[in-house]
Amino acid sequence: MSTVEVHFLGSGDAFGSGGRLQACILLRGPGEPLLLDCGATSLVAMKRAGVDPNEIGFVALSHLHGDHFGGLPFLVLDGQFNRRTKPLVVAGPPGVQARVHAAMEALYPGSSAVERKFAVEFVELGERETLQLAGWAVTPFGVVHGSGAPPFALRAETGRVAIAYSGDTEWTDALIDAAAGADLFICESYGAAKKMRFHIDFETLRANRDRIGCPRIVLTHMGPETLATETPGFERAEDGLVLRVSARPGPRA
Repeated sequence: MSTVEVHFLGSGDAFGSGGRLQACILLRGPGEPLLLDCGATSLVAMKRAGVDPNEIGFVALSHLHGDHFGGLPFLVLDGQFNRRTKPLVVAGPPGVQARVHAAMEALYPGSSAVERKFAVEFVELGERETLQLAGWAVTPFGVVHGSGAPPFALRAETGRVAIAYSGDTEWTDALIDAAAGADLFICESYGAAKKMRFHIDFETLRANRDRIGCPRIVLTHMGPETLATETPGFERAEDGLVLRVSARPGPRA
């Protein structure tokens, strides 16, 4: 039975609530490692956890906000200065290449056009179109979060293990489809009870718990209110948390 290791390198919101680093989740399975999101603090998170950035060959981005993709310029530049040769493939919403290049030029003018010893390839995700990434089947599901490009929840499958990830979004039934039959659902819960645009509050998530076809839910991207609130029946991510996830017996939903 295949097993996936889920390493929360960064589990925080955009503002570092609770002293947490920004979104960065490393999946290790039978094939190549896959990074879900790469927030601005991701290079710090990798080096703090002893993860070699040159090992990361594949990144899947849920959406194009800085706390979810802003670490890519630093990941690329780190590889440039540390003799990286392994190609880097970045899959993200439409316009991902232009957005990353613009970020690189804003931070380090001229850096997006430098010749390197490794290739950086960009692949645009399409709504519910499954993309094969080195042993991972990644399927994006359109969600609701203003970010200048279509935002997605992501479902990553390898062997019989399925990991679903909400990205940032207000409640939408697309999350039910993304998490159906998954072995783990990583879901943002920025707020606790207060309803807000573009984000899920814990009370709304709890109210929809029975509709989500995944018995194991881990909260991430928690704001101050959620961090200070008890969330019975839900696991909570923290920086450095490592989970080992195996496939549940029986057919998929």
